[in-house]
Amino acid sequence: MSLRRVARVAERIREEASHTILYELTDPRIQMVTVTKVDLSRDMHHATIYVSVLGDEAKQRTVLRGLDSARGLIRSRIAKNIRLRETPDIAFQFDPTIASSIEISRLIDEALAESNAAKGTADAEASADVPEDEPAEDDE
Repeated sequence: MSLRRVARVAERIREEASHTILYELTDPRIQMVTVTKVDLSRDMHHATIYVSVLGDEAKQRTVLRGLDSARGLIRSRIAKNIRLRETPDIAFQFDPTIASSIEISRLIDEALAESNAAKGTADAEASADVPEDEPAEDDE
C-alpha cells in the first residue's frame, strides 16, 4: 500500500475517532480527551490511536480504560464512515507530547523569569555604582 494512502486513511481514522469520542460517547470516564495522531500499519490492519488527556496519571489510566471499553463503538463508527475493505483493529495509547510541551514551556518561563530578575538586580547594582552627573558650570 502506498505511504500516501496509509497517511490519508490514518488521518480519516483520527477525524472519525475524535468525532466519536467528542460527540457520541457518554461514558463519564472519558473527559478532556484529544486525539493527537493515529499510527496505521502499512497493511492497514492495525491502528494505534494516540490520545492526550489533561490530568494526572490516574486520570489518564481512567480515560484509557473508558476508551478501551468503547473500542467496539469507535471501530464501528470508523467502519461506517470510512470505506475500507477491512476495518483495522484499534488500540489506544497515551501521547505524552502535549504534557511534555507544557512542562518545557513552564521551565522556559521560569528560566526567563529568573534571568530577568537577575538582570534587574544587576542593573540596579550597576546604577548604584555610577555617580550622578553633576550640573555643568557655565563659563561666562
